[in-house]
Amino acid sequence: MKKSRILFASVSGSVIEWYDFYLYGTATGLVFSTLFFPSSDPAIALLLAFATFGVGYAARPIGSIIFGHFGDKLGRKASLMLTLIGMGGSSFLIGCLPTYEQIGIVAPTLLVLLRLIQGIALGGEWGGAILLATEYAPKGLRGLYGSIPQLGVPLGLVLGSFSLTFISYLTSEEQFIAWGWRIPFLFSVVLIGLALWIRGGIEDTPAFKQQKERGEIASFPIVETFRENGKSVFHVIGLKLGDGFFNVFLMSFVLVFASTYLGYSKEVALTALTIGCATMILTIPIIGYLSDFIGRKSIYITGLVLLLLLAIPYFSMAGKSPTWFYIGQAVMLGVVWASIFATQGTIFSELFPAKVRYTGLSFGYQIAAAIVGFGPMIWTPMAEKYGPSPAVFGGFMMAGLAISLVLALFVPDTRKISKYEDTIENYEKGKERVI
Repeated sequence: MKKSRILFASVSGSVIEWYDFYLYGTATGLVFSTLFFPSSDPAIALLLAFATFGVGYAARPIGSIIFGHFGDKLGRKASLMLTLIGMGGSSFLIGCLPTYEQIGIVAPTLLVLLRLIQGIALGGEWGGAILLATEYAPKGLRGLYGSIPQLGVPLGLVLGSFSLTFISYLTSEEQFIAWGWRIPFLFSVVLIGLALWIRGGIEDTPAFKQQKERGEIASFPIVETFRENGKSVFHVIGLKLGDGFFNVFLMSFVLVFASTYLGYSKEVALTALTIGCATMILTIPIIGYLSDFIGRKSIYITGLVLLLLLAIPYFSMAGKSPTWFYIGQAVMLGVVWASIFATQGTIFSELFPAKVRYTGLSFGYQIAAAIVGFGPMIWTPMAEKYGPSPAVFGGFMMAGLAISLVLALFVPDTRKISKYEDTIENYEKGKERVI
């Protein structure tokens, strides 16, 4: 099967999944805090709205267990088809929801329920997309292949943010609040149909086929993951925490932080986010390619160190002017954080053998995501009390990064020491011998 089609299948589904997930994040501060969580105190309404945002992250470990189980027992492809249906269906229904004014408390209740479904679906998507790419990767190019699905994050976010911004330009503020915001959510059903068609035409990965032919399918993947690879799961959790908090801030909370506490317009905030994401699109494949030659661990540690050193300067720059804010987003999100994220999927997947790789990779990553997803609930009262203090917000980020940095020192360079004995070359050679 052509490698280009495999990569396109992995990144296209990932783009759409993240489009739906971040579309919700963008709409949280712009729409949901007003329409679904009305309050006389705007800060309380915003806090409640971000609680539902965090719920989506909290649900992701559940999805990692469910879809990891399917992915390790039935195949990567089957699991990925289900995640698309779950994400697309819930997003479409969000676009149909009545507001608090129309049906009262039932409205936010349904919103939280649909956000839960989104989180569960995404909990299985990320790991599966990574494996679809890396388990088809030729020897020596796994870092590059593993970086391609990561493009789904900036592309999905830009697509989600752009869709809301585009609709807001075409409608008045009253029209946007009344019905305009619903259009991007309803459009999800078209995108999901396209992704299902693309993924429906691919075969399962050589790694899974090899395990199946050997009869080495795990009976209970989550149990076997902890019994045989529990240390790797905790490595993944710790490695993700530090950059995860910064990621949630730079790609989600930054919209509220910039418009509410720095005094910028929402257009400036969205432009800064778009600049950071556009830079990531260029950075991620380059770093992924380099990781195949200079090592993933060295790149990962360098990224963590730079994030830690630049944490306070970033928050100082952000409040100076829109121009400095744009530069800060381009550097921190588009270059430094992107260098970590580009190698993350490949590093984490290389810590696990094929029979529990989907579960181990997904569960560790999504546990960390569940923790960092509640960052906005911490930062909102922090900002109310201390304002946009560089020392307070920078210090918070540095604490998480220090944990990840210490753990990173004890993780092997997976480029040299990995559990990927099941390369596509070995699989093809095995088929030749059988023939």
